[in-house]
Amino acid sequence: MAIRIRTVGTTALVLAGTLALCSCTATEPPPTTEYQARTSSPEASLTVVADASEQAASIATSVALFDESRVVVVAPAGDPAAQALAARAAVAVGVPLLVADGAGPGSSAAPGEVDAALRDEFTRLNVTTVWSIGDPAGFAARPGSSDSADDAADNSADDAANNSGNDAADGSENDPADGTPRIVASDATQEHVEAALGFALDAEDGAAGTPGTADRNRAAAIPRTTPAPPLDDTLALALDSDAQIASIATAQAAGVAVQLLPTSAPNPQANAAAVEALHGSATSKTLAIGAAFGGEPELDWKIRASRTGATLPGGGQLLFPQHQFIALYGTPGTPSMGVLGEQDVAAAIQRAKDVAAPYAGLTDKTVVPMFEIIATVASASAGADGNYSNELDPARLRPWIDAAAAEGVYVVLDLQPGRTDFLTQAKQYQELLELPNVGLAIDPEWRLAPDQVHLKQVGGVDAVEVNAVTAWLAELTNEKALPQKMLVLHQFRQSMLRDRSAIDMSHPELAMLIHADGLGAQPDKQATWRALHQDAPAGVAWGWKNFYDEDAPMLNPEQTVAGVFPVPDLVTYQ
Repeated sequence: MAIRIRTVGTTALVLAGTLALCSCTATEPPPTTEYQARTSSPEASLTVVADASEQAASIATSVALFDESRVVVVAPAGDPAAQALAARAAVAVGVPLLVADGAGPGSSAAPGEVDAALRDEFTRLNVTTVWSIGDPAGFAARPGSSDSADDAADNSADDAANNSGNDAADGSENDPADGTPRIVASDATQEHVEAALGFALDAEDGAAGTPGTADRNRAAAIPRTTPAPPLDDTLALALDSDAQIASIATAQAAGVAVQLLPTSAPNPQANAAAVEALHGSATSKTLAIGAAFGGEPELDWKIRASRTGATLPGGGQLLFPQHQFIALYGTPGTPSMGVLGEQDVAAAIQRAKDVAAPYAGLTDKTVVPMFEIIATVASASAGADGNYSNELDPARLRPWIDAAAAEGVYVVLDLQPGRTDFLTQAKQYQELLELPNVGLAIDPEWRLAPDQVHLKQVGGVDAVEVNAVTAWLAELTNEKALPQKMLVLHQFRQSMLRDRSAIDMSHPELAMLIHADGLGAQPDKQATWRALHQDAPAGVAWGWKNFYDEDAPMLNPEQTVAGVFPVPDLVTYQ
């Protein structure tokens, strides 16, 4: 019987087939069970199997989940068809699937010998029977191996027992006297694998199998085994590629549920199905399988945030590039500070939605209305604290933030710090920044030196001060397992963000955005936009501001999308 390979990819095929193997079929297993592997979940909340080698990854997954297994299945590296069939067999009996690289560069084995890494894993697992499917590394030619189990497909039950070189049918494993694992070799065909098992595999598409050439009551070439109780405290994330076939099978053989991710996007936050699986799972531990996970920044935070199930306005846990934000700017209750304060919160929410609505037909992205609330307002007087900045009480802002969250509106808190620093003011709003729909904006125009006052000059900030804020906000987001946060850097002159190239853009917890605040005639605004893009940090998002009164003229939504390039990720109205 030829194995069927579908266009959905081998890994997906393995998942479909192996999941079905864990269910009951029309034919029952043999009445006596001789062996069950011992499994245990990983100690750490996150275990990453990031080995590039198929063999190394298969061994690492076995080490993570299996304490002992007298039987192991081995398949050849670089042969996804053989591995897919071996995966179904390994899950059926609840044992690890290991991959043999065979003799070659980087291998310690000569032709017909077992690589040292595999030998060590056989020893750790206390293996007595190695079931070689597809004959990796020439296992069938090793001293101490049995006659080929493939002959069982064409012989009687008695012949199959004799050819297997053991008494597995009556419960004996017939271990070699020298302790070397006995080798059982099968061709990579379903017919021969079923002959070695002594029962029929379930169909690859999940339908119940039929006895075929071997039924569950005939002699088997391997000891009778059944899967151990499932490890229901662990969920596996695996990259959807042939390189993970063996590791996925080993995880499922241990009773671990597996959620696939695209190899090009190993961040679970970027995958709605992965977020749903992690949030809906009662597990507390995660096994990440795939080389790309090894280089995924802050993977632990991404998984913990996904497990919360918290989503941003507009959906998901990441801000860009899938969202287009349209914001109203100002201070609640203060019309002179911007359009946001010209109405109460309910009317402001409706206005934000109305302003955002035309953009929905101009982009393929999800359009999200937003408030940019000036939380600390630049002041002409020093005030009691002497910092020339009036800090609004967080309790005054909370009703606006809660109402915005309920209506799918994102919120950014804008800081105009005067003579104090941005981090000091940001910390005053920590309780609000711990909410999933709240980000932060830094406005250097209003950052004063110790001897300066507002409106006498345009302020500026050094990268070291910006980096202190981003490090703190990233750590807060990570610690609280929050979705990604927007961090806005306002700028209309190069001097506002001094040594901009030194600003740390590496925190995955933050989506960094430079907001061009130029006003006036459109040619001047476009010149500012182009100047700010020169030598800009790679990967930064961009914001554009439309001024109702100061622009000449103000662009409408169609003009903003068509005339500003690249198209801004955030358009703010003031």
